[in-house]
Amino acid sequence: MKSREWNQQLDIQSERPSRIPEWKRARIVIENIWEDRVEPTDGVGLQMTLLFFSSRAYRFRASNFSIAQFYSLADGVSRARPFCDREVIRSPEAWLVKVVCTLFFRSHSLNACFGYLIRNLNPSIAFEVIKRFRDPLLGLKFFEFSRTHLRINHTFNTYDLLMRNLCQMGLNDSAKIVFDCMRSDGILPDSSIVELLVSSYAQMGKLDSAKKILNEVRCYGIKVSPFVYNNLLNMLVKQNLVDEAVLLFREHLEPYFVPDVYSFNILIRGLCRIGEIDKAFEFFQNMGNFGCFPDIVSYNTLINGFCRANKVSKGHDLLKEVMSIKRVSPDVITYTSIISGYCKLGDMKAASELFDEMVSSGIKPNHFTFNVLIDGFGKIGNTRSALVMYEKMLLLGCPPDVVTVTSLINGYCRAGEVNQGLKLWEEMKVRNLSPNVYTYAVLINALCKENRIQEARNFLRQLKSSEVVTKPFIYNPVIDGFCKAGKVDEANVIVAEMQEKKCSPDKITFTILIIGNCMKGRMVEAISTFYKMLESNCIPDEITINSLISCLLKAGMPNEASQIKQTALENLNLGLLSSGSSLTRKSSCVQVAV
Repeated sequence: MKSREWNQQLDIQSERPSRIPEWKRARIVIENIWEDRVEPTDGVGLQMTLLFFSSRAYRFRASNFSIAQFYSLADGVSRARPFCDREVIRSPEAWLVKVVCTLFFRSHSLNACFGYLIRNLNPSIAFEVIKRFRDPLLGLKFFEFSRTHLRINHTFNTYDLLMRNLCQMGLNDSAKIVFDCMRSDGILPDSSIVELLVSSYAQMGKLDSAKKILNEVRCYGIKVSPFVYNNLLNMLVKQNLVDEAVLLFREHLEPYFVPDVYSFNILIRGLCRIGEIDKAFEFFQNMGNFGCFPDIVSYNTLINGFCRANKVSKGHDLLKEVMSIKRVSPDVITYTSIISGYCKLGDMKAASELFDEMVSSGIKPNHFTFNVLIDGFGKIGNTRSALVMYEKMLLLGCPPDVVTVTSLINGYCRAGEVNQGLKLWEEMKVRNLSPNVYTYAVLINALCKENRIQEARNFLRQLKSSEVVTKPFIYNPVIDGFCKAGKVDEANVIVAEMQEKKCSPDKITFTILIIGNCMKGRMVEAISTFYKMLESNCIPDEITINSLISCLLKAGMPNEASQIKQTALENLNLGLLSSGSSLTRKSSCVQVAV
């Protein structure tokens, strides 16, 4: 390496920094020293002396290594960062940050330059050091070292940055250590930090820890915004922990804080989702006691809850209440929820009247509104009214979707007009609407009922090449049709196609195959299918068991019937298959039909 030279003039060709005055050298002197060296791995032919400490008492010098290696160590990764071939950083603070990062990364200690750092490292430089560490645990170690040994009083930004980095990595307990240090150092956490820790613990399922933090901040007089509690309530409801959310409300919001309308809306939504409509209505009625009043979201959530619980009249009463209040106005969701409730009850007259009231009040229906009405008319076989509603939908510029057309097809099929349903199937192609699993199911089931098995079979062939995620109820009618026609082998082919589409046979599928084999006189295959059913953890019901036993007795196979009865009782008592290996041995000698 070239010897160190102090020059009065700046050497432009070598780009070496000029001589640092004596008064600065007493603090810190940082200098690049270049060396010609070829390293194909990183493309760098340079080295530099990282740090040259100079004081009147002593000198300290760090080891030499390539700039590319320096950057990779400082960033905590092995990949070299792009940089200018001869980069000169003139800020002593910036150099100190890089050097401290590198040395701490290599040894996790700074004892070699302890005396210098304790005099020159300040909170802002410590923040920059922690900011450069990509590994939050390394940042935590430096935080603890600098706080304990260098007596650094870290800033709020340092605590905030470190806790966020730790929480992003799922290191909640480490973030809690920093949180405790923050409070012990006299820095008051704000609401955003409390929310960060609480949310992080809740996402990890550590609800007790989240509540503990809320208790701590309350005892220390730290102000927490309602948003923190609402966020936690929302997370609990999304995880279906509605009872935990109600308990949190009772223990924290009700006695110590003033909940807002969002707090109540979250709880009402959660309680309605689990069917606790009456309890949700209690919270709804108690909102006024906390100085807040329900908004349209509160009403819509509760109305939808009542209608889903078939208490449509209560939902309609709430609509009338909304219309009598000046501060709240009903919207399309309000009306559609009640219309859907009436359609499910089959009360299409009330649904139609409410639809007309909605339109006359100036609220434009959306495709959800039309779909529930078309489906409602279709289910009672009133295809004419369904078509009238469909035409209104088009006139209002609301484009039909696959649900609309499927509902119309279902209406035609229920009215015995399967061919009209097939015409709509063809119209779907013209409109570029892709059928869903229920479109296939409606048509296949209708064709099977009319004994048009081959046409239904053709739909299954189309389904085989489609991207629709299938369900057993699509295949079961066709399998049943072939078994009743004595074509059990063709039924087995369909079952194989099911499994190719990653659709497992259900209890109905197995029962159809067992009875089909029995009717064909293939008792061995029927027994084999029964054991296959058990091996699939599909528990047979009484219809399956009694049908198989009855057929075995008629076929003069009492011993086999007794064995089936005993095996069925064992599995029904267990509720699941716990002796799969023994069943496999029993069925291994029997040819499996599926």
